[in-house]
Amino acid sequence: MSAAGAPATESGEPARGPVPPGGLLDMLGVASVVLDADGRIVLWSPQAEELFGYTAREALGRYAARLMVDERHLQLVARLFADVMTTGQSWAGGFPIRHKDGSTRLVEFRNMRLLDDRGEVYALGLAADRSTVQRLEQDVALSERMVKQSPMGLAVLDTELRFVSVNPALERISGLPAAEHTGRALRDVLPGLDTGPVADAAHRVLATGTPLIDHVVVGRTPADPEADHTWAVSLYRLDDAMGHVLGVACSMVDITEQHRASVTAEAARRRLTLIADASARIGTTLELERTARELADVAVPELADVAAVDLLDAVVEGRPSTLGPADPAVIRALALRPEDDSDAVRAADRPGEIARYAPDRLVTECVRTAEPVLVPRVKDEDLPRIARSPRAAALLARAGLHSYLAVPLIARGEVLGALDLKRTRNPRPFDRDDVLLARELASRAAVQIDNARWYQNAHNAALTLQRSLLPSDPPVTTGLEVASRYQPAGVTSEVGGDWFDVIPLEGGRTALVVGDVMGSGIDAAATMGRLRTATATLAALGLDPAVLLGHLDRTTSALDHSIATCVYVVHDPWLRQCRIANAGHLPPVRVRPGRPPELLDVPTGVPLGVGGVEFSTVTVDFAPGDELVLYTDGLVETRHDALDERLDLMLSLLTDPARPLDETCDTLLNTLHRPDNHDDVALLIARSREPDRSPE
Repeated sequence: MSAAGAPATESGEPARGPVPPGGLLDMLGVASVVLDADGRIVLWSPQAEELFGYTAREALGRYAARLMVDERHLQLVARLFADVMTTGQSWAGGFPIRHKDGSTRLVEFRNMRLLDDRGEVYALGLAADRSTVQRLEQDVALSERMVKQSPMGLAVLDTELRFVSVNPALERISGLPAAEHTGRALRDVLPGLDTGPVADAAHRVLATGTPLIDHVVVGRTPADPEADHTWAVSLYRLDDAMGHVLGVACSMVDITEQHRASVTAEAARRRLTLIADASARIGTTLELERTARELADVAVPELADVAAVDLLDAVVEGRPSTLGPADPAVIRALALRPEDDSDAVRAADRPGEIARYAPDRLVTECVRTAEPVLVPRVKDEDLPRIARSPRAAALLARAGLHSYLAVPLIARGEVLGALDLKRTRNPRPFDRDDVLLARELASRAAVQIDNARWYQNAHNAALTLQRSLLPSDPPVTTGLEVASRYQPAGVTSEVGGDWFDVIPLEGGRTALVVGDVMGSGIDAAATMGRLRTATATLAALGLDPAVLLGHLDRTTSALDHSIATCVYVVHDPWLRQCRIANAGHLPPVRVRPGRPPELLDVPTGVPLGVGGVEFSTVTVDFAPGDELVLYTDGLVETRHDALDERLDLMLSLLTDPARPLDETCDTLLNTLHRPDNHDDVALLIARSREPDRSPE
């Protein structure tokens, strides 16, 4: 090992030649005095002049004892001088010296005999102020005591970053005695630590003099080779009094417990953040698939590398979901994150797929017991119980699946399915804290999923009811070509009460009806069914449109305060006209060849169910080739646009009366119906044509 601050060769030995001076002697101010055998001063250093006050001219040639010692001490000094000169043994100690200014100072002496090449004997005296020596001794003793007793590991490294000395605390940290540190580099003494960054930082400290404070290092040492520890390492450059770089002082403090507490606190903060994020992001709609995707999005990548949300198929269908010990789990995949093409993703069930998991599978165990299933470290024998098939197990092995967790989705005491979590890239295995976090996420999401499930079931039931009450295909009638569309509201909105009907009447006439029950859900659909039935019954009586609406008004008033709008049209192909009555509905549109489309000027009337107001009938011409467009407000009304602008836009789309009616229906729906307009749409278009035969 090279001396501190000295240049070294490649072999590590000190280079020959002068080295920079140290500053300790300058700090002591050591004076040198040489006496001949008779005790006369023959050599006098500048430091002696400073210490004793006499110049060399004043001191040389004089007896030292008479110059610097009080008469009381002359005999003692003479005896000590004689002993040194006779025996050759050195003498050291403190002695009072008379300064030139008359004061007395206590000086620390070391005297020794010298012999020159002629055999002449001389005495060398080295002297320093006793108070300065004592102060340095105290500083050294204090430093040594602090270094040895400090609980902090301390080491001194030379400029080549090799150990010069270590204190007992560092011996305990490293598990090696001081002798095994000396002359060795950091990486040789502490192979279980990543010492590269520390060495790089030490070189910067040597070059710049800027300390490195509390650099965190994690690893293992021979003192505890089975567990990771965390240390805060600080580095300081060591300079002597002359400013020469001596090396680096290193301190190490074991902060393992503080670091673990910090990591635990950070993990808790992240969990709280994730739970708060989940509360804001999960359940933004009542769409089942979207709610499941929101849960998977929250779980990846904060909690898992791959997340799947699966529901029991029976739950989705609204049936009981209890599983016995020998029952397989029939699971419908709802969401999967991420959506890349990795092996772990390809091993999972794609959203929309229905999979059958055997009783021994872990996800089956999870939904059967309603308890989490944790495999912290996945082994080869675990893969068949995680994957659905041998191929999926092989994909998971290739993806590097090393930790698995499944937690049940439980809402209102019923197990809905499971949140399936896998780690492939994140090296940390799932632990109990992850289980608690996953359960919290699953618990919050399960309620939202259950709400979406029940709403979707109710929505589907209302939609089924509504579709069953609407005509599947308009009947063939005399003198009319008819096309229709029904567009239900999105899955996030309740089904409305829109309806349309085409009713053949006696004498080749046809009744056309479009209506809208205010409200939504099954009640609105049921009310719509009643009004449609009542309309068909009244239409068979051949009533005037205004009279028919009067009867419907009274019928509606009896249906639990229901309100509906309706436009009722009777087409007579022989008279080439339509008789129209309106109950609070948007006006029909007539399209005639060679003329611009027009909104018919029909008295709006009041909605059905209001009561007390008479309806009126308007007769309009309707020749072969003319079209009549009936629609509900969901086609044209929006939250942000003026109704007049929307009606004008609709008229601009009806400028081609020769276009097929089905194409016209699709054009109107695709152009006018907005995704954010959560309302049903009923659309009915009738085109007049020449009747095939005369009325009977």
